[in-house]
Formats: sequence, C-alpha cells, structure tokens
Amino acid sequence: MPKQAKELKALQVKNLSAPGRHAVGGVNGLCLNITETGARSWILRATVGLKRRHIGLGNFPEVTLAQARDLALEMRRKISAGVDPVLERREQRAALIVATKQHTTFEQAFKRFFEEKIEGELRNAKHRKQWQSTLKTYAYPVLGEKAVADISVEDMLSVLRPIWTTKNETASRVRQRIEAVLDWSRAMGLRDGENPARWKGNLQQLLPSPNKVQKENRYPAVALDEFATWFNLLRTRDGIAARALEFLTMTAARSGEVRNARWDEIDFRNKIWTVPAEHMKAGREHRVPLSAPSIDILKAIPRMVNCSVVFPSPKNAVMSDMTISAVMRRIQDAELSKGNPGFLDTRSRRPAVPHGLRSSFRDWAAERTSYPRELAEMALAHTVGSDVERAYRRSDMIEKRRKIMEDWARFCLGGD
Repeated sequence: MPKQAKELKALQVKNLSAPGRHAVGGVNGLCLNITETGARSWILRATVGLKRRHIGLGNFPEVTLAQARDLALEMRRKISAGVDPVLERREQRAALIVATKQHTTFEQAFKRFFEEKIEGELRNAKHRKQWQSTLKTYAYPVLGEKAVADISVEDMLSVLRPIWTTKNETASRVRQRIEAVLDWSRAMGLRDGENPARWKGNLQQLLPSPNKVQKENRYPAVALDEFATWFNLLRTRDGIAARALEFLTMTAARSGEVRNARWDEIDFRNKIWTVPAEHMKAGREHRVPLSAPSIDILKAIPRMVNCSVVFPSPKNAVMSDMTISAVMRRIQDAELSKGNPGFLDTRSRRPAVPHGLRSSFRDWAAERTSYPRELAEMALAHTVGSDVERAYRRSDMIEKRRKIMEDWARFCLGGD
C-alpha cells in the first residue's frame, strides 16, 4: 500500500509557503503546487492506464481545499470508470473552439477587431466612422449574421456585385475592410483556409478591374479646355465659400482639408500650408507649397475676431461640405439658364463637382506637362511607392512641387 499523506487542515494549507508540491491528504495524489514566484495551484497526480498524469484543478485560494478534494474525488471516479480526464478536457476545449467558430458572426468579429485594432490605429474620427458605416451599410445585410468561418467567395460577390460598377471606390474599400476582418478572424482561430475577400488571384478573376471601372465612375471633373473659363466665373463670385473653392482649386486639396484650415497652419514667409495629420485622409501631415495666386487669396480674406478658421461659416465655425458644393452648382445653374451646357465631365457627361477638380489637376499634369507622375501624386497627397521606398524617402520634395503648383495656378488663370 502506498504511504497515505497526512490530511491537512485549511489553515495548514494556507500557511504552506515553500516552493514545490505539497501533499494535502484527503484524496490520494492531491497536492498544492507552489512556484518560485509564490503562485499556488492544485494538482492531482494519478496514473491513467500506463500514463502518469498531472491534472490541474485550479488556483488556490480561488479553489478552496474542500473544493479541490471534491474535484479530485470526481477525477478519481472518472479514472476508475476508464475515462482519461486530460483527454476529456482536450476534447471539450476543441469542441468549444468549434462552437465558437460556428457562432462568431461577422458582426461580432468586426466589433472585436474594431475595438482591439482599428480604434488604436486610426486617430482620425472620420475614418473610424467610415469603417463602421461602410460595413454596416454594405456588408452587414449579407454577412452580419453569418459565421465568419462560413463566409465564402459567393458571399463576397453578393456584397460587392451590386455596387462594384456604380460605386467602385466605396466597393473597393468595403472589400479591403472585409479582408482585414477575415484576416484577423483567422489569426484569432475563428476561421481556417483562404481569405475569400482577397483580391489577387481570387476576386480579381471574378470582378472587373477597379482601374477600368473607376475611370467611368470617378468624380465628374471640369474639362481642361473649359477650365480657365470655369475658374474665371468662380473668381467673379462673392462670398467666403467661393474663395474657399478658389483656394481648393489652386491647391488641389480635398474639401475637408480646406474647410478645416487654420491660420496657424499657414506660413506666409515660406509660402507653405501645413495640413495636420488629423485633417488628412491618409492620417499623415502634408505640406502644400502655395503659389503666388494662392497667397493672394489668403491675404484678401478678412480675419474674424476670435476665429482661427481660414474659411469660416457665418457662425465663425467650419463651413459644411455642401456650402462649397453649392457654389459649384450655382455656376452650373447660371450657365444652364443662359442656354449653355455648363461644365460637364468629358466621360460621364455629369456636372463637375469640387472633388473632381483634383482629377482635373491630375489630367492636366499628365496631358499638358512633363512633370513626373510621382510628383503629381505627391501633390495630391496620394501614397507613392512601396513601404520600403517611403521609408527611405526623407524629403516630401516640396520645392519641386512648388514649381508644379505655380504652373497649375497659371493654367487656372488662363495661361499656358
């Protein structure tokens, strides 16, 4: 007969402190394990078949001495009945993983992914909101209640096909965001296999190329041959919104960057507008070289008392995006009232919009100048080159970009 351990009382167990395994009696093989750091846990040492098992029963004092003895007795009964508690636990754990995979929906996975990763990475509140709104609008109706483990290529096509040709830029972002959620889900063990939202070698074979689709669905732009005429009409209009649109045109900036511009971002001496990261789509600071006409616009604008905004609303706050768009619509409406077609995009034949002015700038740089493509892309604050190239490129080439912006201003005003 093996030697029986002395049955310790609760207080005696509490007073144990030396590192190692301490037999506590009451059930054969029950020990309190104490590590060098002082952590305590219950272990049942038992032989199951021909295998020696150390079966964990929980931490002390969360699991009391009495509870540990009850658990140890239960394990002994299972072993006597031919059950291996270790294998049983592994099977239960595997079954739980399978159940978790089967019951974790795309909506649940996205919420965890958003809280654990996106909120920590994206400082721009607008971009965080876009992540949520695009997936709620376009992905949730198809994928929201579906287990991430079961999402297939067919599901992705159901999400993307209705908007791929009509809203391709949005559709491409939805695809990228779903791909990120599913990659995270795989890393978390919630799904296996290939990512059905992957583009290269996957959806690339099933959907039209974004480059070809986007050419037909980009923001309507003012035709280059009509640009000087349009810009001259803009300059004849009064109001702070007209000046904001004029400045937007000269700088090829986005509406949000211009509307949120502050006076302390403008360096008149060096003729540079530094747009802070929180106002940039890419979340990186962007320096804009200001042409002489751009500086003239700023100097002509009256500065409001206790207002830091360059182009304020009537309430000395940031003006709405619709305010700038309304200026462009009024120019178009005025032309239509004269019996003229107005300023229509050469491809879509739709009336030009403020964001399309960036396309006009890009077309001008490509078709009317010899400037390198990379320089025009940098002027638009687009990402240029690979991660490695950007890591080694320490300059934003602002002086080279200054020349292209001076030439663009000259073109806007009717020059060559």
